[in-house]
Amino acid sequence: MWVRAGRTLRPWAAGAHAAAVEPQAASRAYGVVTEFKEKPDMSKFPVEDIRNFSIIAHVDHGKSTLADRLLELTGTIDKTKNNKQVLDKLQVERERGITVKAQTASLFYNFEGKRYLLNLIDTPGHVDFSYEVSRSLSACQGVLLVVDANEGIQAQTVANFFLAFEAQLSVIPVINKIDLKNADPKRVEKQIEKVFDIPGDECIKISAKLGTNVESVLQAVIERIPPPKVYRKNPLRALVFDSTFDQYRGVIANIALFDGVVSKGDKIVSAHTKKTYEVNEVGILNPNEQSTHKLYAGQVGFLIAGMKDVTEAQIGDTLHLHNHPVEPLPGFKSAKPMVFAGVYPVDQSEYNTLKSAIGKLTLNDSSVTVHRDSSLALGAGWRLGFLGLLHMEVFNQRLEQEYNASVILTTPTVPYKAVLSSAKLIKEYKEKEITVINPAQFPDKSKVTEYLEPVVLGTVITPDEYTGKIIALCQARRAVQKNMIFIDQNRVMLKYLFPLNEIVVDFYDSLKSLSSGYASFDYEDAGYQAAELVKMDILLNGNFVEELVTIVHKEKAYSVGKNICERLKDSLPRQLFEIAIQAVIGSKVIARETVKAYRKNVLAKCYGGDITRKMKLLKRQTEGKKKLRKIGNIEVPKDAFIKVLKTQSNK
Repeated sequence: MWVRAGRTLRPWAAGAHAAAVEPQAASRAYGVVTEFKEKPDMSKFPVEDIRNFSIIAHVDHGKSTLADRLLELTGTIDKTKNNKQVLDKLQVERERGITVKAQTASLFYNFEGKRYLLNLIDTPGHVDFSYEVSRSLSACQGVLLVVDANEGIQAQTVANFFLAFEAQLSVIPVINKIDLKNADPKRVEKQIEKVFDIPGDECIKISAKLGTNVESVLQAVIERIPPPKVYRKNPLRALVFDSTFDQYRGVIANIALFDGVVSKGDKIVSAHTKKTYEVNEVGILNPNEQSTHKLYAGQVGFLIAGMKDVTEAQIGDTLHLHNHPVEPLPGFKSAKPMVFAGVYPVDQSEYNTLKSAIGKLTLNDSSVTVHRDSSLALGAGWRLGFLGLLHMEVFNQRLEQEYNASVILTTPTVPYKAVLSSAKLIKEYKEKEITVINPAQFPDKSKVTEYLEPVVLGTVITPDEYTGKIIALCQARRAVQKNMIFIDQNRVMLKYLFPLNEIVVDFYDSLKSLSSGYASFDYEDAGYQAAELVKMDILLNGNFVEELVTIVHKEKAYSVGKNICERLKDSLPRQLFEIAIQAVIGSKVIARETVKAYRKNVLAKCYGGDITRKMKLLKRQTEGKKKLRKIGNIEVPKDAFIKVLKTQSNK
């Protein structure tokens, strides 16, 4: 196969990633040409011919497949069987079949004799990445809300719809997978009408996999989504809504232009850092980087200006021309970590390598927060903050795949708050309310007036036959019911206020197993509430083990303590003396397990004889063991810590 590159012809391997690696020749089937021998002239697209839109949906409802079809239909990529998840460029995305990072692509489409510029942003569907979704929507005027014709409305569909609704964007409902055997588009239409109050006749029924009726989606984008409200004659005002890091070119900032024009050689200033840069390159993503002479207001593209660190390209920052300061755009709320976990190198000699790997990865994932941490058993490491459990797993997988780093990941914890009681302590900490992300630093009850724990508003959508089991599960997790709505004849939407630490580890797995995989779950931050929290220590023969300190609710203390003691008993090697494992709150022991000592048979040499002789030998052995227990130091092996601390559900 030959691909035209400039004026020369050169062979190009037709492989699975061909479409995702190099801008392709146009698909002549639709009469659209997107192969530019020169840089495309973006001035040919007036504001009224531009549409900026995003695709939002629940996990696995077909966002990435629809994006592939739209890229093919507009001739952006060649139409081949290998076009699967073209915009999902990370290995973890392809393996798991989920979108982790929002991706942008500029499409050129001829409709009714006019040439339109359509800027598409494909967004993640999982609750942990809703921050990516909210950022992407800021650069759009409309969204395609994709719903599976088989599954119907799911929890994340509801959450994403309200993100778009609050941003006052035009919503085009798209019912996907109508080719499936059990698809019921009519039922899904009625659900969309009831839950979102969108008339059923506005729904577009498609099969993204087969390409059925996808062309009508592009037409609806042009007809129903308004062009951006921007002013090209005003001074430059550009919003940075995403950024990636390239080791050769520095930071590549994804920008949406609200006013003015930007071109190579312009001197621009960041409203956030006040630093000045010279623009080295501007362009569009097609879906790969395609340099242009200029970018105009209303367009979405990328900008490279010699920024060395992603902290310089702050997400939500406003860029303006050097001599023309402007009113900064509103920007975004900063990402709020919901889950914290300790990350340690398996071997301390790998500390610097892991430090470099985490540094590079956080450049591409600005929502991860990093704090230095150290532990007696595991050595130096970090406590990282993530948006959720899947985010943590994906980060760990990317560390292994992209940087070949193996790490010890401790059990995730959530950030608690403590309201300090005395003026002396407030002066010491410089604030009345302190946030605790490491359980070992949890303040004593005598120092605080109350503890606060994070809560979330959870949405569960389930077939009604599982409602009873799910309500029981939620009550067992200390949840408070807020609402219950029947979406249709056999589907229920439940809203609960959950303490975050009750759902962070294994709630989703329990929900899926109770509902045979049919229930879906989504949550949003709902602040903090007062709670009866206690700090639980683990003692080995009376000695504290700092790494195993846990913060638990008073009601759950016994079950959690017993569980940790049992896991430790299974993990610790036996010694010549007995090891007492105790879970302690203050001075009160709430759970205990014992690792039995190895015992030599001291009576083996007694063949018969007087009973007093045997008693004497047994007594001497008991005294020896008592002495050993006093002076014996329990070295907890690292693999025992890993087994206890490693992410696993508390059964």
